[in-house]
Amino acid sequence: MKIMFRILSAGFIVGTCVIWLASFANAVTPENVRTDAQASPASPSVSIPASSMAFVRANCMDCHDGDSGEGDFDVNALPGDLSDAESIEQWVRVFDRVQNGEMPPPEDAVVDAKELQKFLPPTSQAINQAERLARSQDGRVQGRRLTNQQLQNTLNDLLSIDVPLASLMPAEQRTHGFVHLAEAQAMSHFQLQSHLRVVDAALDAAFDRAMLPDQDWSIDYGPEKIANKRPKQRNRDPEMRDGLAVVWSHGLIFYGRISNSEVDQSGWYDIEVTASAVKSPKDHGVWCSVRSGECSSGAPLMTWIGGFEATKEPKTMKYRAWIPENHMLEIRPSDVTLAKARTEGGQVGFGECENQDVPGVAMHSLKMTRVFPGGDVATVRKRLFGGASMQWDKNTKRSYPNLDDVDDEAAAIALQSQLSQFAQYAFRRPTSPDLLQPYVEFAVDLYRNLRGNDDTDAQDKTPRGQAYYEALRSGYRAILCSPRFLYLTEPSGADGRLDDWAIASRLSYLITNTMPDKALLVAARQGSLDDPAELRRQTTRLLATPDGQQFVANFAAHWLDLIDIDFTEPDRRLFKDFDVGVQDAMLQETHRFLNKLLAENRPVSEMINADYTFMNSRLARYYDIGDELSGVSANQLDDQMRLVKLKKDAQRGGLLTHGSILKVTANGNDTSPVLRGIWVCERILGMEIPAPPANVPAVEPDIRGATTIRELLAKHEADPSCASCHKSFDPPGFALENFDAGGKWRQQYQQLVAGKYKRGGKVDPSYTMVDGREFETFDEFRDLIAGDPAILARNLASQLLVYSSGATISFSDRAILDKMVAQTRKDQHGFRSILDQVIASDGFLKK
Repeated sequence: MKIMFRILSAGFIVGTCVIWLASFANAVTPENVRTDAQASPASPSVSIPASSMAFVRANCMDCHDGDSGEGDFDVNALPGDLSDAESIEQWVRVFDRVQNGEMPPPEDAVVDAKELQKFLPPTSQAINQAERLARSQDGRVQGRRLTNQQLQNTLNDLLSIDVPLASLMPAEQRTHGFVHLAEAQAMSHFQLQSHLRVVDAALDAAFDRAMLPDQDWSIDYGPEKIANKRPKQRNRDPEMRDGLAVVWSHGLIFYGRISNSEVDQSGWYDIEVTASAVKSPKDHGVWCSVRSGECSSGAPLMTWIGGFEATKEPKTMKYRAWIPENHMLEIRPSDVTLAKARTEGGQVGFGECENQDVPGVAMHSLKMTRVFPGGDVATVRKRLFGGASMQWDKNTKRSYPNLDDVDDEAAAIALQSQLSQFAQYAFRRPTSPDLLQPYVEFAVDLYRNLRGNDDTDAQDKTPRGQAYYEALRSGYRAILCSPRFLYLTEPSGADGRLDDWAIASRLSYLITNTMPDKALLVAARQGSLDDPAELRRQTTRLLATPDGQQFVANFAAHWLDLIDIDFTEPDRRLFKDFDVGVQDAMLQETHRFLNKLLAENRPVSEMINADYTFMNSRLARYYDIGDELSGVSANQLDDQMRLVKLKKDAQRGGLLTHGSILKVTANGNDTSPVLRGIWVCERILGMEIPAPPANVPAVEPDIRGATTIRELLAKHEADPSCASCHKSFDPPGFALENFDAGGKWRQQYQQLVAGKYKRGGKVDPSYTMVDGREFETFDEFRDLIAGDPAILARNLASQLLVYSSGATISFSDRAILDKMVAQTRKDQHGFRSILDQVIASDGFLKK
């Protein structure tokens, strides 16, 4: 009977989850479902002014008449009213082309200013009116789901655990660079199954933490424990040399694995390693990597934990990493510029590498401790079971709530109270008894069934504590499968303004990428989030939290495409000194740079032309930046990222010179001015670049060097259907040609000759901007871009608004952006000022 009820209860949750989430994803809830008799009449539409239609027919018909019109645009197909999103989008494109002077082409006709006034203001007014009408009914965004990362963070905070869960969910679709946009968030059966799997994994982790014995684990090894267990056998573990565990520079995979560090439980581990360099090069130390993995040929993937530069003097490094069960550490020299030993048979014997006079790393000690960042056992028990004491059960070898002194009715009341408290945190707002009723009834019915009645034999009754746990867990599972948990429910008033609970969630998921904390929920309960000063205070507080300190990294991962940093691997023949340590430093350079801009409210122009950056010794050597540093030499740097000043004529400085940006905008082998140019236009300048016509082939660089990229693109520019867009993105694309696919400065291209790369033609970054301004060098281009901070500020505000609200920027949002730019001018459009203006804007505070 109990087994059958558990099966039925699981079916109830799955079925309910499917119905709830599917209906919510389509904005259909019990509150707004109406019969046909109750349905509202067709939505009114806004008509395009006759003067606007007349202008388009008079000035555009020659080139855009019929199916054969240029750019697949037919004037005759333009709708006369703005009744849907597609109609609005068509007229926005026409408006923008006319306003920007692209249509009609200036070489064909010059439109009188008076004629433009007959078109631009009335057309703008009509589009704005149509969008306001649509938003009064639907809002800017509906049914926005938590992203995979937000789901993981929220479950961890809600259950006082810290477990990687995002990888259990399907890959997310990115739109405009972000995974946060509601319009791209599908809800499929597979998505629902994955969500259930994630919820179960989170609940398992939480209840195991609360109910199982302490899972302590630690090691404290000296060199003899770190080194090879069988020194007479050739293998891939460290070897003992002069009383230390040594790993030499070698290309052998998994060499440097520490077999004694294998863990028997997946979890977070604090790692402390003390090491020094052996036979280090004259001008720098031995850069090493710390990674984890199974370290076997059947499981070749390794996980990066960190890197350090070993020096002659021993030093201690500390890391915290999630290490899966049966994985071990690998610590080894990882700098690809180091000389490498060679050994036979895929193994290393004692003394074989030392005799080849290569560098190495010597380990003095290794400590590892299992830790639980989410909370201690008492914290997890309080979150799951309230104030109930726990009682050990020797049969199941678990602890259960001790309910020996209460009857079943009192246990059911306690169950209801605990579920109610949990739901308020899970739903991120107060919950009514009616809303909670299905969850409570489900859990209480399960509890009573497991306990049985007066006629049930004692051996068939589940012990009270165990029944309470089963019912509570099932109730939690049902709550976590509700759309009110998985989606950001955002009720609004008649004016469209979100209530304080919704604002608290928006602010929290923007800054910390997780659910609101207690202080923010208190502010929501007090109704104080309608005060701009309180919003700024809460923003400052959240940015200082551990989660808030990841805001820049989370935002930049999508805005700047840094989430794709691993998507390409630079060609080893071309980029011989690129390695994972360099890539890690590149990411840190960008993150620390943006954090400085935010923390100090630096002008947005510094994103482009800053006279400083962040550097460690490995990245400085890779960039070959020694001559560009001011006040410090590259040899004075170590393995810690530090702020460095750049000389006035430095090639580096600003986001466009960061290796992370230059890598994600290339394909690993070569660069494309088209790809990089489009990226700069969309991510930095806030321009919308339409997709190319279907019949236009992509431009591929000629790696043989027979034809330059400039010559290849000249053919595209000669085509009228391509020229208008290329005029916008070719200039920034060519300006960045001085940086190769690995982010290094170059004066000449590389070309492939007989299977080998050799120096090719000279790089020419010069070009003419779409507005007629010319530049000869990258520095001149950088100055042109930085010289118009309003454009940079508008783009940053736009990216933040999309990221925070889950909706793309519409035509009517342009006025909101204009206001932000104007109000931050006095602060030179500082990063923090822009963030505050976004949070205080109607785009953020209204649905």
